[in-house]
Amino acid sequence: MSDTEILADSGPRLTQAERRERSHQELLEATMRVVSRDGVAAATFETIAREAGYSRGLVTQRFGSKNGLIRALIDGLYSWQQGALDEAHVSDMSGLSALCAFVALHCRTVDGHEEDKAYYMLLAAAAADRLDIREAFADSHEVQRVLIRRIIERGQADGSIRKDADADAMALMAGCALIGIRMQNLIDASTDIDPVREALIQSLRANLRAKESGLSDE
Repeated sequence: MSDTEILADSGPRLTQAERRERSHQELLEATMRVVSRDGVAAATFETIAREAGYSRGLVTQRFGSKNGLIRALIDGLYSWQQGALDEAHVSDMSGLSALCAFVALHCRTVDGHEEDKAYYMLLAAAAADRLDIREAFADSHEVQRVLIRRIIERGQADGSIRKDADADAMALMAGCALIGIRMQNLIDASTDIDPVREALIQSLRANLRAKESGLSDE
């Protein structure tokens, strides 16, 4: 098979689109395993290809550059996040409840998820070494800030969040707090995240709950 195909095929024959999708996903999963296990410096295209069972040329063809690989990884994480939010029916909640659910979801995935561990290891390396991939992370965090801001604005519209709250500033604060929790977990994996999560949620409720609201934020 060519570099665009899976090297070892078994089972029912796949269409070209299905093979491409499978190889794309397997390369991303290999990237996450390599970064989580061996660190950022080890995540070369050659190592990723070997980990996934493909040729190095396929990794280059799929992603073009390290920046392209990181952006693909981020896109995959967003797809997973949106699926988790949909499964929890967050869009049906009041704005304040949705914000707390969003925070809880992020904190629940701190342990045991190679995707998130790899993301924050790459983020730390990009910031420390002033790598070109910093732009991809800046774009990623802007998307998250806008998402959180829209949740807060929804709460202001439905009456669960006070209308005088600075939605943009609160969104940035919540996002920074979540990044801090992730980085603390990288530094010390034994950190008990549960009380930190609860303190953050309680702080958001105390600061954002509309006094006249009769809506439950549980």
